[in-house]
Amino acid sequence: MPNERLRAAMAAGGWTYAALANRAEVDPKSVERWVNLGRTPRRATAMLAAEVLGEDVHALWPALRQARSARAVSPELVALYDQRADIPVSTFVDMLAQAREHIDVLVYAAVFLHEAYPRLNDLLRERADDGCAIRIAIGDPDSTNVQHRGQEERFGHGIESRCRLALMHYRPLAGVPGIEVRTHATTLYNSIYRADDQVLVNAHVWGVNAYGAPVWHLRRSGKGGMFDTYASSFDAVWETATPVREG
Repeated sequence: MPNERLRAAMAAGGWTYAALANRAEVDPKSVERWVNLGRTPRRATAMLAAEVLGEDVHALWPALRQARSARAVSPELVALYDQRADIPVSTFVDMLAQAREHIDVLVYAAVFLHEAYPRLNDLLRERADDGCAIRIAIGDPDSTNVQHRGQEERFGHGIESRCRLALMHYRPLAGVPGIEVRTHATTLYNSIYRADDQVLVNAHVWGVNAYGAPVWHLRRSGKGGMFDTYASSFDAVWETATPVREG
């Protein structure tokens, strides 16, 4: 399997295969195999490459971790971002565009997607036309939990307005074959953006707007892991949500 942790670390630092190979004293094809085929380099080479990238060698290549009592980093964790604002919108869009079977979005509003990428609805229609099942759950602006979130984040009625704006953006998709849009009134602990076996989870922190809270990128690795925990959470909220009528 590809080494997505290594790919993300290289992308964050602007490293090409050739540039990293030069610093790690290996052939560029070796670096390409590390990334695309998930090959593990020799320990000394791995430590040099990790030092160049400013990353933990065991986070990049868990196979090099020696057995010890401390719990290892989850193999499902692809990347961890300090805050959502650090992630280009293209990361969200590219992930959704690659989906073939499932797209699930659970948010209060997340209007940043439509604001930065006005073709989002067109993209979702295209995915649905290709057989992808799409579920969008946005916050009910009249719900107590949405109003409480506005108070906690010192955003007041702003979050209610953004929920209404999100509804305006997504309503044209209601009734499109393969796409379901619902509103939910739950306490939202995390915003979830799922595309097949990948998910971006935006943590919600009391008193902090979502754009300033951490995001972890997960890729499913077997059953019963972190990915499935968030997928099950989405399903539980979805069952309580109310379908949006065509408009």
